[in-house]
Amino acid sequence: MTDYSGPILEIDKLSISFFTRLREIPAVMDFSVAVQPGEAVGLVGESGCGKSTVALGVMQDLGVNGRIVGGSIKFKGRDLGAMSAEELRQIRGSEIAMIYQEPMASLNPAMKIGKQLMEVPMIHEGIGEKEAYARALQVVTDVKLPDPKRMLDAFPHQLSGGQQQRIVIAMALMSKPALLILDEPTTALDVTVEAAIVELVKDLGKKYGTSMLFISHNLGLVLETCDRICVMYSGEAVERGSIEDVFDQMRHPYTQALFRSIPLPGADKTSRPLKAIPGNFPLPHERPRGCNFGPRCDYFEPGRCDAKDIPMFNIAGDDRHTTRCLRHDEIDWDAPMAAQEQKGKTEIGKVVLKIEDLRKYYEVAASALFSSGPKKVVKANETLSFEAREGETLAIVGESGCGKSTFAKVLMGLETATDGNILLNSKEIQNTPIEKRKTETISSVQMVFQNPFDTLNPSMTVGRQIIRALEVFGIGKTEAERREKMLNLLDLVKLPRAFADRMPRQLSGGQKQRVGIARAFAGGAKIVVADEPVSALDVSVQAAVTDLLMDIQREEKTTLLFISHDLSIVRYLSDRVMVMYLGHVVELGTTDQVFSPPYHPYTEALLSAVPIADTSVQKKHIVLEGDIPSAMNPPPGCPFQTRCRWKSEVPGGLCETEVPPMRKKDGHQIKCHLSEDQLAGMEPVIKIAAE
Repeated sequence: MTDYSGPILEIDKLSISFFTRLREIPAVMDFSVAVQPGEAVGLVGESGCGKSTVALGVMQDLGVNGRIVGGSIKFKGRDLGAMSAEELRQIRGSEIAMIYQEPMASLNPAMKIGKQLMEVPMIHEGIGEKEAYARALQVVTDVKLPDPKRMLDAFPHQLSGGQQQRIVIAMALMSKPALLILDEPTTALDVTVEAAIVELVKDLGKKYGTSMLFISHNLGLVLETCDRICVMYSGEAVERGSIEDVFDQMRHPYTQALFRSIPLPGADKTSRPLKAIPGNFPLPHERPRGCNFGPRCDYFEPGRCDAKDIPMFNIAGDDRHTTRCLRHDEIDWDAPMAAQEQKGKTEIGKVVLKIEDLRKYYEVAASALFSSGPKKVVKANETLSFEAREGETLAIVGESGCGKSTFAKVLMGLETATDGNILLNSKEIQNTPIEKRKTETISSVQMVFQNPFDTLNPSMTVGRQIIRALEVFGIGKTEAERREKMLNLLDLVKLPRAFADRMPRQLSGGQKQRVGIARAFAGGAKIVVADEPVSALDVSVQAAVTDLLMDIQREEKTTLLFISHDLSIVRYLSDRVMVMYLGHVVELGTTDQVFSPPYHPYTEALLSAVPIADTSVQKKHIVLEGDIPSAMNPPPGCPFQTRCRWKSEVPGGLCETEVPPMRKKDGHQIKCHLSEDQLAGMEPVIKIAAE
């Protein structure tokens, strides 16, 4: 079959349904896409649009209830649906490999990495142990893991998330597949690790000549990794074309709406707010007649767009660029976005929170089995100092393991500080655990968590959960008063009042997050710590939830501490940014100061790692080598020196021996040994090409 010259993967008019006792649920309808040899195709859309179902269809792994009810999937010209179980087993894992979102789902926790890798070619190709070991060593070296021999001898739990994901990629490449399917392979990883993995996948695609189907909801990532893109909405492909066609000449209202909801450079929370897509995603058995996107579309024409099923149209003059929009040649696609109401800037008031030289150390046993032995100290936070003002959004940025969430726990009273002070409205609270804090202190500092699914009680209605919070904070004298306040809180987070009687399972992710926000504001919170509040949500929902937080902030004059590793959102909504690395604050300043040079070398690398969904943006390319050192055994000197590309510019090995001083200039602080001139000579990382 090696002389096959057509598309590696050809999906034609595919329809997949899931069958329940009550009804047939159509998950994918009339879906077509082709992947040519050596080509990377991105599959993009909100969660629930059927992207992963398509991937499972290709793997012929739809479970008991799933069935292909129309169309075909051909791999190298052969129909996968017509193959026997034995033929499929031969192809899966050797010619078609899949990489999942969660690396631990693909690794056996009780088996050493080397053995897991060697199994693949030994089973599929029948080669000997020695040759399999040599190949495993080669692949682990290819995926740029440090000390490959030690890696092969390790168990999965001994590796970080980024390293585990690399092993899974190595495993997929062991038998040199012709097609690699990647299902959101970097969602759970830090942006710097993500940048390195994306780089890796691109290089390996070139080296092995592998074709790729890359499933993601991150348009910036697709821009950086793929040649072509297919946009999905509610089970259908709505637009297909090359990256340039779709990003610069989009011809479907949904594609346009997606781009308007992402914080690209130039968006601003007051002068150019993001535009969330109105309405909600239709459930599979409640899809509208005609165009699925109709009810949410700005260009909808009744009697025409909802009259009959809409086919894919070819776009004149563009090769292989198609759209599922009846009006694609009538709409003025270059018209500027209708001006949205400009929002007033929040007045920034007095200092409400002051942190002075805060430290948080944990003592842990050096050996996990014997806790009586010597103790080691984990230095989670080192001398944090900053202040936050009323009505201000202060973003706290850094990779996982840098101490962001530890600081949040100390502020909330879930942990107490080792040293230093936290002053809330001039009162010290760093040593008062939550159970000894006064109700007013607890209600004034509240938290919105990353995953809305984990924070709601599944057996209690939405209204009851908010009323519980009001009871705890002693708000309202009677049940009726509390109920009225709860309904006002639902109004505040823009949820219909009828939702008070719903159970959490009846809500979407974005709606659950709004309930979490309503609950945080139940006690009139003055400071809200938002820990990655939108990273578990779809792009279109992210825009609505971030705007909601900004609106509430304007009304309530809340101080928002926004913890995130997504610098696009940070740039869009924060007033000041604090960059943390391994427990230290390495840079602090206004958003404009932090996003333009001079940078701390770590900030520079973070900015370079952020995928931006804009073809006119040019980025300086900096990939951080190595993983974050352990907080139990931090490097001497500057915490960042083991990964810094500027280290050789500093004379006398200072970086390796002394913690740098914090420099301050016009309110901008940088903790670095580089001289003023070296810092001043830094070039911007992100440039927008002139129109």
